[in-house]
Amino acid sequence: MTGLDPEKMVIIEIASVVTDDNLNIIADGPNVAIHYPNDVLKSMEEWSMIQHKASGLLDRVRASGYDCRQAEQETLRFLSSRCKKGESPMCGNSIWQDRRFLKRYMPDLEEFFHYRMIDVSSIKELMMRWYPSIPPYEKKEAHLALMDIYECINELRYYRRNIFIRQTDQFIK
Repeated sequence: MTGLDPEKMVIIEIASVVTDDNLNIIADGPNVAIHYPNDVLKSMEEWSMIQHKASGLLDRVRASGYDCRQAEQETLRFLSSRCKKGESPMCGNSIWQDRRFLKRYMPDLEEFFHYRMIDVSSIKELMMRWYPSIPPYEKKEAHLALMDIYECINELRYYRRNIFIRQTDQFIK
């Protein structure tokens, strides 16, 4: 994204990964930089401009042949080949923010997902409060779509190993 406000900023990259319930990767989807003219890119927030220039994403955006609709449709084709509409929740760090942008710029894709979401950032916040002795997951924070997805999957695996541990077969109400 070029910033945090979907009313003023745009999506410049999209990627997707399908996993099973145990976080095993089933397939990588398209990893697409979305082209925008320079006048749109000039309105990018400063942090985003610095980050995306350093990562090479800005060059990929300028060179891309995809517009937002094409990126949405390619991602939908991939996801539709692996799951049914309404079944899969979106998952990620602060995923509500991604969903806000999808609702504005990729509404068909946003509607494809289940209304529930798995917000990894919420798990991180709970871990810091309820299990402060567990070291935080160390992130690389590449801020590139596909790399961030893989990092998020690994972060969820970390929480599963260290927090979501079943101690007994007894259930406490």
